[in-house]
Amino acid sequence: MQQQPSTQSNQQQGFISEPPQVISTKDHSYINDMLSWNLLAMKKAYFYAENCQDPEIKEAITQAGQMHQRHYERMLTHLKPTTEQPTVQ
Repeated sequence: MQQQPSTQSNQQQGFISEPPQVISTKDHSYINDMLSWNLLAMKKAYFYAENCQDPEIKEAITQAGQMHQRHYERMLTHLKPTTEQPTVQ
């Protein structure tokens, strides 16, 4: 049976157990870029799939667009504020 690494060793390796309450300007830029890239890739994939004649290629492009849409939506769910109040320990 494997033991879970301690929180202290995780912090030494740069891992954090909970996201910070405030993000930096640089982090905000990265998040904005990720959202923009996924949204653009999704739109392009759907556009090209609509204009594609080969059914196999059309399906592959549609699946790529769906993947980018899932990534975009997942990022948005992580960015929505939670209604739970943080517990003080």
